[in-house]
Amino acid sequence: MSSQSPEQPPRRSDRSRWNWLLVPPVLLPLAVPLFNREGPELGGVPAFYWLQFAFIPVGVLCTVAVYRATRKRG
Repeated sequence: MSSQSPEQPPRRSDRSRWNWLLVPPVLLPLAVPLFNREGPELGGVPAFYWLQFAFIPVGVLCTVAVYRATRKRG
């Protein structure tokens, strides 16, 4: 006999190794030595600013990869 009653939906498990891919977008902006300098400049923009903007696509790509790898297929 099942431990789940018929009225309750099945328990969701979010335990996937893919979820570890969500850690770098959080930790990268916290790694201050990466961008605590003025150079190198990219188009006249100091490293601090262009690195902050570079972190955005990294976060988006990681999030999309985790979503696609862990979504339930109908």
